[in-house]
Amino acid sequence: MKILLAHNFYQTGSPSGEDSVFRNEKLLLEQAGHEVVAFEKHSDSIVGAARKAQAALDANWSFSTYRELRKLVGEHRPDVAHFHNTFPLISPSAYRACHEAGVPTVQTLHNYRLICPGALLLRQGQPCETCIEGSLLSAVRHGCYRGSRTATAIVTTMTAMHRVRGTYRTEVDRYIALTDFARQRFIRGGLPAERIRVRPNCLMDDPPVGRGNGNFALYVGRLSAEKGVRTLVDAWSGIDFPLRIAGDGSLRPELEKAARDSGAPIAFLGYQQRPEILSMMRDATFLVIPSECYEGFPVTVLEALASGTAMAVSSIGALDEILTAPDHTLKFPPRDAATLRSTIRQLLADTQLQARMRAANRSLFEARYSASIALDSLLAVYAEVVRPAVAVA
Repeated sequence: MKILLAHNFYQTGSPSGEDSVFRNEKLLLEQAGHEVVAFEKHSDSIVGAARKAQAALDANWSFSTYRELRKLVGEHRPDVAHFHNTFPLISPSAYRACHEAGVPTVQTLHNYRLICPGALLLRQGQPCETCIEGSLLSAVRHGCYRGSRTATAIVTTMTAMHRVRGTYRTEVDRYIALTDFARQRFIRGGLPAERIRVRPNCLMDDPPVGRGNGNFALYVGRLSAEKGVRTLVDAWSGIDFPLRIAGDGSLRPELEKAARDSGAPIAFLGYQQRPEILSMMRDATFLVIPSECYEGFPVTVLEALASGTAMAVSSIGALDEILTAPDHTLKFPPRDAATLRSTIRQLLADTQLQARMRAANRSLFEARYSASIALDSLLAVYAEVVRPAVAVA
């Protein structure tokens, strides 16, 4: 099968799990013998006032993307086009280019941008679903995209325009939602239920299983408000156990000061490469994921499952669906530092629970998230939309 795989990479300074998933699935398909034609845009190219203004226009409808894809599709004649992130440089014009050329399209819904201008279903640190079935003007009033009403208005215009044109209902043949939790919200937001399949992210590799004997807790991720790191640092006050925080972001100076002031044993490691992350996963006594947003399907969860790492996670959105307590994790309410603190103490006091979690998490990875399972599920989605002769090949 020949697959056109398309993705708009995020800025280098703000790496995203979506970038990793795109690379993983490209490699997954190539190693299985399928021909992949990559179409990539990079947000690092948005430099200077003129380029930013053009990117704002492109977010609604990129004429250059339309022309490039019509040419690419004509040259390679792919059997299916699979889009990951299209914002802001690829735009929905990509769907039209493929649709007019008779190429079926698949879109992975990594975030909630099609139903939420802020993409996270989050407002002022709280889950918000106002725009799913209501007016998108609420997002503009609150400046939900990057805290800017002007920027939010641009994104809102894109969403509203393509809702009216029926782009999302008629020019995308299948959507891939990462969880049923997400699928239900996209259905409420107007996407056709019969076109949405649930398929989780996966790992391409199979990292070694750890023993969890490093005597430290671990957080991996951006240091931003929606990730709950403020709550995590607050909760660690009074916990006499080392916490390593691997990641960077705008909140780092604030968090480092809070840790110093409280005397909490927290080490800020900054951004770490993946081999170092996996090594820490194997050694960590447990991983903490204190997210205060719904999340998609965090690659960090997959890496922890594969490494056999015990976990404590906030009981919100996708995390609440993916992981079962107490088999795979202990859970705590988001934004609740006191309960998080008691949850950590409970996990620290029960080494047998930690051991059971490690075994159960590795088993869950093997049963649901291995590369072979991921390939089969991806090809099954493609088979629903490509020509029958191609799907059998």
